Amino acid sequence: MTTPATSPHVMNTYGRLPIALSHGAGCHVWDTDGKRYLDALGGIAVNTLGHAHPKLVTALQDQVAKLIHTSNYYHIPDQERLAAKLVDLSGMTNVFFCNSGLEANEGALKMARKFGHDKGITHPKVVVYERAFHGRSIATLSATGNSKIQAGFGPLVDDFIRVPINDIDAIKTATANRDDVVAVFFEAIQGEGGVNPLDDAYMRDVRALCDERDWLLMIDEVQCGIGRTGKWFAHQWAGITPDVMPLAKGLGSGVPIGAIVAGPKAANLLQPGNHGSTFGGNPLAMRAGLETLAIMESEDLLTNASTVGDYFVNALKEAFKAETGVVSIRGRGLMVGVELNQPCGALVGQAAEAGLLISVTADSVIRMVPPLILTVEQAQTVVDLLKPLVINLLHPTQP
Repeated sequence: MTTPATSPHVMNTYGRLPIALSHGAGCHVWDTDGKRYLDALGGIAVNTLGHAHPKLVTALQDQVAKLIHTSNYYHIPDQERLAAKLVDLSGMTNVFFCNSGLEANEGALKMARKFGHDKGITHPKVVVYERAFHGRSIATLSATGNSKIQAGFGPLVDDFIRVPINDIDAIKTATANRDDVVAVFFEAIQGEGGVNPLDDAYMRDVRALCDERDWLLMIDEVQCGIGRTGKWFAHQWAGITPDVMPLAKGLGSGVPIGAIVAGPKAANLLQPGNHGSTFGGNPLAMRAGLETLAIMESEDLLTNASTVGDYFVNALKEAFKAETGVVSIRGRGLMVGVELNQPCGALVGQAAEAGLLISVTADSVIRMVPPLILTVEQAQTVVDLLKPLVINLLHPTQP
């Protein structure tokens, strides 16, 4: 690992490890020194099919040789195909394509404002959550519930009412006697906030409240969607359908892509001139999305995410059952968090030294969002590599 941690020519916006990855295959990657790593991070829930999946590689090579970009002045047939597939999987009606989760979330917030203005509300408010993360633009940063990443970028947009997760009374109290609320916006499982799942019953209660009060229910599935939990979208465990659903990350298996999926209540809010994207919906990204979903279906990766995820969580619980410093092991499918009773950012570098790629979020939560092709054997290897590192962190004087 000889690569410098920073570059004199690249903005110093990331706390990088001194590793440069050169290639990958399946759930493994190799650095430029030839060292192999088991990838339990998946590009932060992006590399759905792992690395260099042969069917995806062939499809993208074919597309690059045909068309990469044309702009949205023209019809793009694969946009229609991918939109139809997402509509079929979600039970919703229409899709707008962009390039990232931030863009999808920003677009969702614009839709909420438009929904409010169309009802005559001049300053629409959106209910958001403590510890939420929706992006780093000014609007999505304002919706995010993390004061550390908001610092230095004020004044923030003041269009948000913030509440704790899994407390329906908190929403009712925060919105009592208000006629300016237009939407509720949450992640079905908070990612950057510490892998915090919203209860299924709670999501159903919020859906009912939105119906009762004529609000939009907007569910951010950027990190927890696209099969990661064992269903196409994490909210489907609750048996509900949102009005607006931002997607990104795993939809393109590494090719940048974002999408806003809308149901009937929101599908016609944006009209020509209201929103757009130069690169959004380009032929390469659309082919990546179509191939990703097709391969997921043919290889039954939703079942794999569920079964391997269950094994993974149970193996972690068994490994750490005697460790009082392990506060919680939580998540769903292959979106797993291990919360410790102390900051554990040092584990990222230590795990890399041991040949394992992970991340730490919310200061004290080990986050693992591996490719959905992860096997039971590989899940056990992750546990075996992680266990001594965590024990050494919790008991530094222990031999």
